[in-house]
Amino acid sequence: MISQEIRKIAPEMDPLRLGMGWMPEDLEKPQIIIESTFGDSHPGSVHLLQLCDDAVGGATAAGGKASRFFATDICDGMSQGHDGINYSLASRDSICNLIEIHANATPFDAGVFITSCDKGVPAHLMAIGRINIPSVMVTGGVMKAGPDLLTLEQIGMYSAMQQRGEITDEQLTYYKNHACPSCGACSFMGTASTMQIMSESLGLMLPGSALLPAICEDLKDIARAAGRQAVQLARMGLKPRQIVTMDSFENAVMVHAAISGSTNALLHLPAVAHEFGIEMDADTFDRLHRDAHYLLDVRPAGRWPAEYFYYAGGVPRIMEEIKSMLHLDVLTVTGKTLGENLENLKSSGFYERCEGYLVKTGLKRTDVIRNFKDPIGRNGTVAVLRGNLAPDGAVVKHSAVPREMYRAVLRARPYDCEEDAISAILNHQIQPGDAVFIRYEGPKGSGMPEMFYTTEAIASDPQLGKSIALITDGRFSGASKGPAIGHVSPEAASGGPIALVEQDDLIQIDIENRVLAIVGIKGERKSPGEIDAILRERRTLWIPPEPQYHSGVLKLFSQHAAAPMKGGYME
Repeated sequence: MISQEIRKIAPEMDPLRLGMGWMPEDLEKPQIIIESTFGDSHPGSVHLLQLCDDAVGGATAAGGKASRFFATDICDGMSQGHDGINYSLASRDSICNLIEIHANATPFDAGVFITSCDKGVPAHLMAIGRINIPSVMVTGGVMKAGPDLLTLEQIGMYSAMQQRGEITDEQLTYYKNHACPSCGACSFMGTASTMQIMSESLGLMLPGSALLPAICEDLKDIARAAGRQAVQLARMGLKPRQIVTMDSFENAVMVHAAISGSTNALLHLPAVAHEFGIEMDADTFDRLHRDAHYLLDVRPAGRWPAEYFYYAGGVPRIMEEIKSMLHLDVLTVTGKTLGENLENLKSSGFYERCEGYLVKTGLKRTDVIRNFKDPIGRNGTVAVLRGNLAPDGAVVKHSAVPREMYRAVLRARPYDCEEDAISAILNHQIQPGDAVFIRYEGPKGSGMPEMFYTTEAIASDPQLGKSIALITDGRFSGASKGPAIGHVSPEAASGGPIALVEQDDLIQIDIENRVLAIVGIKGERKSPGEIDAILRERRTLWIPPEPQYHSGVLKLFSQHAAAPMKGGYME
């Protein structure tokens, strides 16, 4: 094993580890790194230390010796509404880089990777692909819903309602005080929940272990089992790049369609694939989502909190329903194929255990996860749009878009920052038929923050939610609803066409035909040739903006970030 080879090279290794409290006999055991985002940073990470200790216990029981390392993540929710959100995407790459340093500066034979939330999960997946040691992921689960099934993604809506005078300050305070009643990821199908599910879908988690309730005893058992499995994988020498293939990513995309996953998966999965040496473009999502069956009735697109996902059978139940569309021969961290794992779960009591939780809610399994033949939708949940406005693509979660907005021609209302756009919306300067642009918010512009409050302001307005669109080179929260089109590439800071849009340009949206294009100028329709000539003229007058950051991590990120539709990773 690599740890034993390093001991021969570095004579200081043994005494230094003995100085940590190791025993001499520990030095010859398989050495396991336990990486996590534990910290007092937010509900998704505050409870992970216990899971780290459980994983250590599992590794010890299997004859290994484990060391805990920490790379605490930040919370997108706590970063919303101020410049802190600009650090969100950059934090993903920073966590990945720190894990690389941990694992390679002191090489280990295998690892357990424990995390829960929006950037922590993709960061750990990226790191697993990069360092390529035998690895098992454990995700920290999801929080309980509050009174009357209150969940955090509703707070943005209630805040917009309070600003418009539709509810009182006291009502908003009540909702804020009860939206997060436990630790864990937020209880809706946002980016955190989506990426937990993607981790299992890629074959990097023990079967049935994604998105458990964070306070569930089952989760501790999973962490212990992961520690044991990491030791087994070290002895087998089975590495992540032997497990995760393009077929694994296609399986993940099919599951993404079935759960109506966050659009941020189109940012994270290509970045993860890149670290595995696999090039995955946005067209993979669009191709696989066409004709895919959407089955999961969970918020924000559905009715129930994400807590119910596990009760209904979790990732294995989703996979059982869409089995005909999956590559069942892919390998997983169990050392068995996906198909073998699914068969083993049927005889293990897994579904009966889940049913024991579900019956307490008064729901049937099909209330949460529909049957394949009775889906919520038959055309997936996201689409990649292209045209002269987004030559390299843009993404929309069409399952959350009102049917009235599937095909429309709108008047452009461009803004160069989110603050100006949301002010215009809340002050009723935006009218039905408008296309609100928020630009210079891509990775090179400002770090690619979420436009969460803007989408909530639109979606919570009964009139605007069905009559306008939001178009941005930034991104959206996984909780976002409504007519929101993001990740427009090339981004404005790179001189993409979104930078050239002017007031009252006519913008065509056609989701079914995957079109996002400028089709008119000053409210008047023009031919494609005329539009191209006008855009060329505008480009001669366009002045690239001054870099927003002059020092620190955001300077580095903005200088080296790939395009939004490529994954926004640092090149």
